[in-house]
Amino acid sequence: MILVKTRSALSEQLQLTGNEVEVGFVPTMGALHRGHLTLVARAVAENPVVVVSIFVNPNQFNDPDDLKRYPRNLEADLKLLEGTGCHMVFAPEAEEIYPGPDNRKFNFGKLETVMEGKHRPGHFNGVAQVVSKLFDIVQPRRAYFGLKDFQQLAIINAMVKQLSLPVEIVACDIVREESGLAMSSRNELLSPEDRKEAALINQTLNRAAELAGEKTVKEIENWVTETINNSPALTVEYFEVVDNESLQRIGNWSEEGEKTGCIAVYCGKIRLIDNVRF
Repeated sequence: MILVKTRSALSEQLQLTGNEVEVGFVPTMGALHRGHLTLVARAVAENPVVVVSIFVNPNQFNDPDDLKRYPRNLEADLKLLEGTGCHMVFAPEAEEIYPGPDNRKFNFGKLETVMEGKHRPGHFNGVAQVVSKLFDIVQPRRAYFGLKDFQQLAIINAMVKQLSLPVEIVACDIVREESGLAMSSRNELLSPEDRKEAALINQTLNRAAELAGEKTVKEIENWVTETINNSPALTVEYFEVVDNESLQRIGNWSEEGEKTGCIAVYCGKIRLIDNVRF
């Protein structure tokens, strides 16, 4: 496994693999966990060369304090990646990705005005900026993303289509802790007590999926919010049942198309997201 920190070094290493070799790419912001490793494992199984990037992208944080808190430990990340079959780790500094301001403005329409887009203004523009730059640098055939970030996946698919990029976006299932809590780099910032409380999020979502036939969409949304807010450690920012394609809130279960319930919850100052299929 080779660590590179510049575009030129990465390009040189990729050229050594041959121009026709398909590259699998796993973009991360570090603080790696088992969820990331499953993405790497799938990439290794499906591609002869795999690149993992580790870069905390400042452009997708609308809260400066959130950016400061975000966990960083490159040494631990590299240790976790050893033996996974990953060939290269690209861990650039911010100046390498953004040698100058990135003033590009993407337009994803209604996909970016709801849920995460509504509560984190500018977040998805920052995501599109960095992912498009990384795709340009790595030139992957396939890129792997987790379904925990359900809305982000829709945004990235839209970006690939808008820019006509020859990249296949591979969606991978959510990986959970034993308690059911969705694995996230932010979980490192939770106290043991808060981590136990946060398990209520997935427990409530699973129960909501079971109750969907008995309650209206609005009743389910209210029940989930009230149930989680009953925990003194948790505060729901939003819970919405949306159409998988448009990401717009649905009014009733009879509407056509697949549906997903998406949630953001604060556990103290730590913001957690999850989702469940209905």
